[in-house]
Amino acid sequence: MGCSPPLATLDTDPATWVAAQVGGALEAVFAAVAAIRAETEDLLRRAAGEERRPASADLAALRPGLHRQLTGEDLVSGAGFVAAPGLLGDVPAWLEWWQSGADGVVRPLQLDLDSGQSAYADYTHWDWFALPRATGRRAVAGPYVDYLCSDEYSLTLSEPVLVQGRFAGVAAADVYLRHFEAAVLPLLRSLPRPAHLVNARGRVAASADPAHLAGSLTRGPRFGDLLGTARPGTHDGLGLVPCAGVPLVLVLA
Repeated sequence: MGCSPPLATLDTDPATWVAAQVGGALEAVFAAVAAIRAETEDLLRRAAGEERRPASADLAALRPGLHRQLTGEDLVSGAGFVAAPGLLGDVPAWLEWWQSGADGVVRPLQLDLDSGQSAYADYTHWDWFALPRATGRRAVAGPYVDYLCSDEYSLTLSEPVLVQGRFAGVAAADVYLRHFEAAVLPLLRSLPRPAHLVNARGRVAASADPAHLAGSLTRGPRFGDLLGTARPGTHDGLGLVPCAGVPLVLVLA
């Protein structure tokens, strides 16, 4: 993104406008996540209707949809369904996860989930899994170095998958941080005050403020509670503006 973003109209607060633009940039990724969630819930409901536990082989039916999301949305680098432990009848844990390589080819993630050998066997502590499970809402996790999938600095967008009201896992999509920053940094730099974006845990997702680097933690209010109200606020001189529809807060010095 080489040009400056258009200025907000005179009757629109610039911070509110930027927060709305950031929300719009990620809403397309969340739309992909929602499509994965809907397909997964439908698949799991069919298994329940047959009075059986789903198996890992059932999840192969998700693959055409995952390929569509990976080839149809520029920001998405990986996507899939991560099952809650114990959901499937044939394996204790499972990731039906596919990634788009630098060559554009979509490939499955090959991951060892042997609890006796793999450091990644218990993925339930990762924010992209734990936050939707705890809150029942969608989440943005990171940025973090994604050793699980790509070794890239990434954000993971996720939301809970529910079957008969019970948590069954998460639908999720990865976004490389460099791609997200390319989309939002021109917006942040257009503001008259230094600004950065934080997730529900206060972790900086992108920043045009040298005092707050991407990946660091911002001290402040309970950002998750602020996202729940969706109303702008202040804290210790900071301006706080929830981004439209997505779990990020715009923070202004």
